[in-house]
Amino acid sequence: MTWEPIDFATEHPYQVLIGRGVSKLLPEFLDGVERVAVIHPPGLAFLLPAITAGLEQQVTAIRVPESEASKSGEVLQGCWEALARAGFTRSDAILGLGGGATTDLAGFVAATWLRGVRYIALPTSLLAMVDASVGGKTGINLSAGKNLVGSFYEPFTVIGDLDFFETLPDSELRSGMAEVLKCGFIADPAILEEFEADPGEALAPASDRQAKLIRRAVAVKACAVSADLRERTSEGGDIGREALNYGHTLAHAIEHEEHFLLRHGHAVSIGMVFAAEVARLLGMIDDELAARHRGVLEQAGLPTRYPDGAWLKLREVMSLDKKTRGSQLRLVLLEALGAPRIVTAPPEGLLAEAFLAINEI
Repeated sequence: MTWEPIDFATEHPYQVLIGRGVSKLLPEFLDGVERVAVIHPPGLAFLLPAITAGLEQQVTAIRVPESEASKSGEVLQGCWEALARAGFTRSDAILGLGGGATTDLAGFVAATWLRGVRYIALPTSLLAMVDASVGGKTGINLSAGKNLVGSFYEPFTVIGDLDFFETLPDSELRSGMAEVLKCGFIADPAILEEFEADPGEALAPASDRQAKLIRRAVAVKACAVSADLRERTSEGGDIGREALNYGHTLAHAIEHEEHFLLRHGHAVSIGMVFAAEVARLLGMIDDELAARHRGVLEQAGLPTRYPDGAWLKLREVMSLDKKTRGSQLRLVLLEALGAPRIVTAPPEGLLAEAFLAINEI
């Protein structure tokens, strides 16, 4: 079987492979490697025999907590200690098997162990496949906020096996679809049209429509990351990789408020509806486009509201957003479908009004 790769033309170019059964190609990317560490959550231990069956390398399995609980300094330290005990050198490799939290952690482990070793991501969730595993961002969380410590570190390759989706809970598929639809709003409106044509098929595990949406979303990310790996500071309509953070400023604050128990895509969905309302109040987009956000996200079974009494706490956390410069909040907004821009220091009263409005509609 063959799979057409998606190229990421960064400083250290890599490819993303997407298709059913594509994990069988893993041995091809481990030439010259003696040891392989597979960082994975407990719930995916059952995949290890199939993943490692064809490997000639010595395999070390490193089990980490589920979800965002894995992205801590303590877990990171444990991974380093496990690599030291196993004698890992610069010629060895680390595999990140799991969702976005696991690939964020595993990538950071690879970036920091001996100042960088080969890293291969094997995302097992839709969210990880279209977002966390493919862009070269790695990191861990602090009590103050999400992903405040991390690095830009390109993977050697990303292997996106759609067979992994067969056992994914429906809520995980919906969460991942938020990031797919985000790519439709910021760059590729055909994604929205493809989803709206048949939301049920789009959410069906490993369906042809879902595979097409995944490839289009990853292609959007490839374009943005290839042009701007390290997320330079954007201004106005001259926007680089920061466009991918559409909806994320509020989303990260919500995740923090929810102690990272709310799925990332669910928070991003709320964040996009908020961003659309801010843009509408600023006169950047019309009512129709703002309403389309809520409509398509609700078709995906995603939340579009958050308790309005939380605004002051959320606004405080938003000040720690990575796009913030000095004391000025910077938001990714749309001035048209597929046309994102950076807006600096939007009026505080308008932000509060937008947040209240999304809960009243």
